[in-house]
Amino acid sequence: MSDKVFVTVNGKDKLEIEKGTYIYDIAKDYNKYYETDIMLAKSGNILYELGNKIERSMDIDFIDITDKDGLRVYSRTLSFVMVKAIKDLFGIETKVYIEHSINGNLYCEVYSDKTEIDQSFVDKVKKEMQKTIDANMAIKRLMVTTDEAIELASKYGMEDKARLLAYRRISYVSVYKLDDFYDYYYGYMLPFTGILKVFDISLYENGFLLRMPSEKSPHSPETYDNFEKISSVFMERLKWCKLMDVKCVADLNDIIAEGGFEELVRVNEALHEKKIANIADQITDRVEKLKVVLIAGPSSSGKTSFAQRLCVQLRANGIKPHAIGIDDYFLDRDRTPLDADGRPDFESLAALDLEKFNHDINGLIAGEEVIIPSYNFVTGKRRIDGRTLKLHKNEIVVIEGIHGLNTELTKGILDENKFKIFVSPMTQLNIDAHNCISTSDSRLIRRIVRDFKFRGNSAERTIDSWPSVRRGEQNYIFPYQETADVIFNSATVYELSVLKAFIVPLLYKIDKSMPEYVTANRIIKFLDYFLCAGTEAIPNNSLLKEFVGGSVFNV
Repeated sequence: MSDKVFVTVNGKDKLEIEKGTYIYDIAKDYNKYYETDIMLAKSGNILYELGNKIERSMDIDFIDITDKDGLRVYSRTLSFVMVKAIKDLFGIETKVYIEHSINGNLYCEVYSDKTEIDQSFVDKVKKEMQKTIDANMAIKRLMVTTDEAIELASKYGMEDKARLLAYRRISYVSVYKLDDFYDYYYGYMLPFTGILKVFDISLYENGFLLRMPSEKSPHSPETYDNFEKISSVFMERLKWCKLMDVKCVADLNDIIAEGGFEELVRVNEALHEKKIANIADQITDRVEKLKVVLIAGPSSSGKTSFAQRLCVQLRANGIKPHAIGIDDYFLDRDRTPLDADGRPDFESLAALDLEKFNHDINGLIAGEEVIIPSYNFVTGKRRIDGRTLKLHKNEIVVIEGIHGLNTELTKGILDENKFKIFVSPMTQLNIDAHNCISTSDSRLIRRIVRDFKFRGNSAERTIDSWPSVRRGEQNYIFPYQETADVIFNSATVYELSVLKAFIVPLLYKIDKSMPEYVTANRIIKFLDYFLCAGTEAIPNNSLLKEFVGGSVFNV
């Protein structure tokens, strides 16, 4: 039997190699063709770690940091090195929490009797990490029984991981070993620490930012502008999680298993309602000058349900709101601009009739009666169906759409007449202390479920369009989030346990021949950590009902 196999790299170079050759031994000869060192290999829409051995003939394409999957591997490996450095410096019992991502950087907190988070702490951790990186230490992936993994997690003071693993339905799991330190991570790792060439650490809030490169800036750490309003929402998230006794997936699973799911839903929904009522009060305090409430946010944020819940609270305050959708000002589809791929770019501000929009809103502010158009998404045409609107005392316009905060949208409207709200589901819980849940993934899961249920789109189609949606958000939505008067976190701590039952059957329809399989497979594996929960306990005015059905609102 031959010990030779053939590997075709990037569709052109056919190599004859020894069976059992590590992928990184091939990748090192191709780093020069990429913007950064190679992070992963892909073959037939399946991802492979560089530490995998090649046992058969196959085609391989390499991935570097300029690809999201490559960046995930870099971020995860750097986190591993960081956690080890802190435990080596301050003791194995030190608790390290990677809380969330801010502009591509990871916000972390540390709890230890032996140190406080100051510049000296940051300098020590950075120096210790650099020492590990300079040593180009091997990171080994080991298959162990689930019971062994639980024992390792407990040994290193990571009880959240031990509890999470107790819910796994498989006999064996992968753990990673760096020197004498073990940890469990969701996703792939690099085989050597020396590949981590770019990072920094900076003090931030109550902890620090682990700064790393990005797809667009792979050779330097991401900036860390003080996103004061976004940061305050994430800190509020930590407070809410404490109130609900849910910080990680194991906590959520415990509540479901012990019959506490209904109460959890009630508390979470009460926190949402209280926040929305507070926003309505702020608007009421300024109603003499306010004429327009602008609600913006990325795809699948629950903007429509939020807008209608806000309108209910405004009515309770004696204010009569009138809802207008920015989408009703879309240009006819044959006039829609195209994106870089030649597809209609519905995320672009240029897809809207800005002149008509500003004319109508300024007319309303001036006390005129205005004819409001509507847009038919089936025909791709804007139409006039006789709806008129005129504002009277204690009446305002509530405008919802992805471009609500873009200054170009409302450049003809005085700032004193506007109240701006940014809505986004900033994930409330993490898998465990060292594995965050991506806000983008949470929104994609919401959108797949909604698009299938209400728009007849397959999961494959939604995943295929997601990169275009994300580009539009980066260009037209996120740059304006800090200009909002208020930011509302529309995530619910329980939603992934509910959405799991809806989305997993859809994702299983995507097979390995489809390019969308990489994303589908990653989400399936990720959701396997969650116990399922039903929709019966969810009130019909919940933002989540916008995605699973049964909402009292017209969404």
